[in-house]
Amino acid sequence: MTEDADPEANLREWKEAMQAEHDDAIENPVPDERHRIEGVAQVSYRVYFEYDEERDALSRTRREQVEDLSDPELLSCACGVRGMTPEEARRHVRAARNARDAE
Repeated sequence: MTEDADPEANLREWKEAMQAEHDDAIENPVPDERHRIEGVAQVSYRVYFEYDEERDALSRTRREQVEDLSDPELLSCACGVRGMTPEEARRHVRAARNARDAE
């Protein structure tokens, strides 16, 4: 079986190439871009409804927060780098500031 016909090898090569590209984007940010770290967090609520038989409708009667807000595990930068761990995000911002200061 040739390397081109081996889907596992192709997937492994693709993953390695994507990881290298990701690492490069973290370590070599574009100095002219705006770098602001952001993340998306979700808080879960339990929502209660009451059924109105005359209108055949559900009306929300109350909600209850069931978990606290926590920091997201993956972060992004406004410049377009996505899927960073908190450590990668710190490295990215440090690299961006160093690149800006070097100009």
